Amino acid sequence: MKLVLKPLVVLLAIMFLTAIIIGCSNEESSSESTGNTEEPAEAEQTDEAEESEETNDSSEDAVDYPTEPITFVVPAGAGGDTDLNARTLGKYLEEELGQPVVISNVTGAGGTVGAREVLDAEADGHTALFFHNSMLLNKILGLVDFSYEDMKLAGIAVLDQGNTFMVSADSEFEDLQDMIEFASANPGEVSIATEVGGLTHLQLLALEKDQDIELNIVDVGGAADKIAALLGGHIDIVPTSLGLVTEYVESGDMRSLGIMAEDSVDLMPDVPTFKEQGVDSSFEKFFFLGFPEETPDEIVEAFSTALEKVVNNEEYVAEANKFLVSPTYMNPQEAFDYMQETEAYYTELSE
Repeated sequence: MKLVLKPLVVLLAIMFLTAIIIGCSNEESSSESTGNTEEPAEAEQTDEAEESEETNDSSEDAVDYPTEPITFVVPAGAGGDTDLNARTLGKYLEEELGQPVVISNVTGAGGTVGAREVLDAEADGHTALFFHNSMLLNKILGLVDFSYEDMKLAGIAVLDQGNTFMVSADSEFEDLQDMIEFASANPGEVSIATEVGGLTHLQLLALEKDQDIELNIVDVGGAADKIAALLGGHIDIVPTSLGLVTEYVESGDMRSLGIMAEDSVDLMPDVPTFKEQGVDSSFEKFFFLGFPEETPDEIVEAFSTALEKVVNNEEYVAEANKFLVSPTYMNPQEAFDYMQETEAYYTELSE
């Protein structure tokens, strides 16, 4: 009997040990399986956390601008082409920015007073300079020690290819060549209005150099003053923007001797260029917007984005075209490059 029980006890012991081993193995397997299902949940939580951080970062980057009316400092008197273009553009920018645009005409010293005012303004994006090519000339001619390089440009918004010479209806000059021939035979007798240090002044110097003539260049002030001088018979010729004097052309009080565009312009198909009349002189007027140098980049970017939308607004384009100017958007870097290239050209002309 003892001999029979002994093998049976051994067999039972083996079976018990086997059950324990199998049980442990199943627990480990179950534990590993549970661990694998937890990992995606942890990964999902991590992804959600990262997305939340990105959302918070995006909210932090969003700029609350503008928070008050924006002032355009226009370094020219009311009634001129700079003032007209600023007011037209400002009207549509108000819709994009959700704040009024106020025009502040600050005259003096060829635009340097107004430009200085903006450079010294608070750099919060609520004071902008609306100006043109004279910003370059003021530095070239040594009138100031600052230029567009000392600002944060928001971009260029308008190009004016209608720079022209206007004469009164009873002028003896029928075209540009008539005037040049008379000036060649009578040095210093053709009186032409300008504003010393302004774009028209450089245009006249370039014409004298190109045609080897001497003109009587008279400083009479801004655009409105030039027109008054011509209508009053005090001056022979006025360099101005054709779009600014269309009413006088339509009434028959003035005539154009040509425009200084590089090529003929669709907006002015019947007006010959200077180049078509044998004068190698071309000038394109641009209007830009700039802020104090310390203005945050995100504010400048927000303004520039709104500016681009306005320039592509068909209603704005149609209204601007009535004044014979072309809304043309150049972003801050494109504007800087364009102005730098123009500055080099002006420097060469003034030497």
